[in-house]
Amino acid sequence: KTPEGSTHTSIQKRLSKAQKVAQPNHPQQQENQLLIFAGNPKEDMPKGLPFRLTDYLELVDWTGRILRDDKRGAIPENTPPILGRLNIETKHWLYLTKNFESPFKGLVGSVEKLKQVCQKLGYERTPGINGCKQYLPT
Repeated sequence: KTPEGSTHTSIQKRLSKAQKVAQPNHPQQQENQLLIFAGNPKEDMPKGLPFRLTDYLELVDWTGRILRDDKRGAIPENTPPILGRLNIETKHWLYLTKNFESPFKGLVGSVEKLKQVCQKLGYERTPGINGCKQYLPT
């Protein structure tokens, strides 16, 4: 099954819209029922996901090609650049795509953001911090 063939998913909606527009990374030309991809996280951020739509599409496609029942442990060298920018190791990404709820039982995010949220919520401890440190070190 391909990303564009996966029915009732956000990736299918995003791909369908992207194929119909001239600039799929432009926020105003993205699927309006979903949170947009805003682009470069180093700029002043508008509301949206902090990377480009095409980076996301590439990552989903790459992940789908790797995670197959008939193929074990083969990771090609042409990993999507978005993983490097997010400081996520390839092996951690592949593990999390199949086991996301194992290391995370509640809040998920960078250690810094997790601490900020827990402080705002009045938590004395920061639950889930070890999983975030291990898998999401940014």
